[in-house]
Amino acid sequence: MKMINFGSLNVDYVYKVPHVIVRGETLSATDRNIFPGGKGLNQSVALSRAGLEVYHAGCIGKGGEILLQVLRDAGVNTDFVRCLDDIPVGHTIIQNTDDGDNCIILFGGANQAVTEKQVDQTLCHFEQGDWIVLQNEINNLKYIIEKAHETGMTIVLNPSPMNEKINDLPLEYVDYFFVNEIEAGQITGYPSDDAEKLMEGLGSIFPEAHTILTLGSAGSVYIYKGEIIRKSIYKVKAVDTTAAGDTFTGYFLASVIGGRTPEEALDLAARASAVTVSRPGAAPSIPVMDEVVNCRF
Repeated sequence: MKMINFGSLNVDYVYKVPHVIVRGETLSATDRNIFPGGKGLNQSVALSRAGLEVYHAGCIGKGGEILLQVLRDAGVNTDFVRCLDDIPVGHTIIQNTDDGDNCIILFGGANQAVTEKQVDQTLCHFEQGDWIVLQNEINNLKYIIEKAHETGMTIVLNPSPMNEKINDLPLEYVDYFFVNEIEAGQITGYPSDDAEKLMEGLGSIFPEAHTILTLGSAGSVYIYKGEIIRKSIYKVKAVDTTAAGDTFTGYFLASVIGGRTPEEALDLAARASAVTVSRPGAAPSIPVMDEVVNCRF
């Protein structure tokens, strides 16, 4: 079994601010840092640090060469990453508040340059029973899902950021969904603060899929064919929540593939996310398995 993440690669510009800026406001940042990121990169790093052999596919543009090294340093195979000289690297502008919350502006850049030819040339190296992880930060997602389904791969989707493109995807082919409460509300039409309704709606819309719903401080939920498993968070002082969801996704998947039960996977993912939010940055904050297992909360 092989795992490939066809996902985004970004440079994150993180500004420390007292609060998220509002319309018409000029706000002074107290600090700025530059980190490697992108949901795709973060999830590949998390999968690798959780113990899986991971391939990453995607595109980096001008100014993004450091992202390749970050993946390689984390043990991720980068043979399927295209380097483009005529397109800027994807990047984000992140406002990080004193209490650890964040607000993100995303520029796709080279992440929107994935071609059908690249998809074909990549997925021909994978086969039935392999896994593919996807997010909504790259283009040609519909084509990738269709090709992965034809191949017989297990398909994982984190439909973030939520937009109109999601409605055009063949979601019936997805085996695992990872959504937070905001995304779940957009998908189901229910209020994002009504966890019971969100669970009911997700179970109805995706009856054949394993759905993992993250609820911030309220924990997480696993939903599959009427089975519901809940897990609370491990409480820590939050420094930066940027990669918390990506860490959760990576550790949950690594746990399930490694033979753990969904309940055990939720617990390990919650532990890993707690370590992540206690550190600054996205990819650099993601822990290795030994840290997660041995951390005392």
